[in-house]
Amino acid sequence: MAVDRRRSPFGAFFSLLWTLAFAGLAVGVFALWEIHRDGPLARDVVFVVERGDGVMEIGRTLEKEGVIRNAWVFRAAAELYTKPGGLKAGEYIAAPGEPLRSVLEKIESGRMRLFPITVAEGLTSDMILDIVKKSDVLTGEVTLSTLPEGSLLPETYMVMRGMDRTELLERMRADQQKVIDELWPKRAANLPIKTPEEAITLASVVEKETGIASERPRVAAVFVNRLRQGIPLQSDPTIIYGITKGRPLGRGIRKSELERRTAYNTYFIPALPPTPIANPGRDAIEAVLNPPTTNDLFFVADGTGGHVFAATVEEHNRNVANWREVEKQRAAAAATAPARP
Repeated sequence: MAVDRRRSPFGAFFSLLWTLAFAGLAVGVFALWEIHRDGPLARDVVFVVERGDGVMEIGRTLEKEGVIRNAWVFRAAAELYTKPGGLKAGEYIAAPGEPLRSVLEKIESGRMRLFPITVAEGLTSDMILDIVKKSDVLTGEVTLSTLPEGSLLPETYMVMRGMDRTELLERMRADQQKVIDELWPKRAANLPIKTPEEAITLASVVEKETGIASERPRVAAVFVNRLRQGIPLQSDPTIIYGITKGRPLGRGIRKSELERRTAYNTYFIPALPPTPIANPGRDAIEAVLNPPTTNDLFFVADGTGGHVFAATVEEHNRNVANWREVEKQRAAAAATAPARP
């Protein structure tokens, strides 16, 4: 007797369901594997998520840049792991072999590419403003009405492309305030500095007097000793600030300028200048608030880029004579050196 091999409609339907379920499971397993396995990149790649881009647009950008292998898998991962609208616009860096899941987390958390903006210790507020205005990473107009001298903290700031210029300046002001708020209560007793503002002013003079970090405390001690005894600071950088507002003078100080009685001529005033003359860094502020105990009242260049210190006029005069001899030898060497072609 012949056997009827025709499948019942119900059997075909359940067979189709099993096939679809198996296929869906296989796709899901592949997607999970693709989400977590190493990415295809062999080198760092910078990519940009534009404001307003949807998940699929971001996925296509990443696929085009070679960051991921498949935009549809990226979309599935975003639906699985992130909240709607949680991906942030910005400029990012994908590392070699970085998995899709890691790239997705980076975009969701906003861990964007950072750019250094370096502000050196001892720059004036106007000089720092110039750096901020000229940066091609920052955006927006500066809306601050004033930038008081000494109110900004010099350091290297890591910023995202598109950061607002005013926002960065406000951050510099806030960071400077945090430093003085932290260090002022820890200051040494019996300092001739009565306010945080005076500490910033003296620190700015220390900052301009030496570029050698190890010398800052000793230079600070000289100025603190002079203030205690009512001796003028006799700081050339304060005179220059009175002439150029801190811009490089480009020449030596003239005798007439040394004798000009301005508010910033500390050869005459036995006190601090009326304002800071630059923006000091943390180390200079700490140096004036906790100077070492010394008897030093003088210092002069030693010919090596640093300074030599003295407690008496006689010792200082010998040091000055040595420095004059160094200057004389350098001038003679320069005069006899062959001209450059």
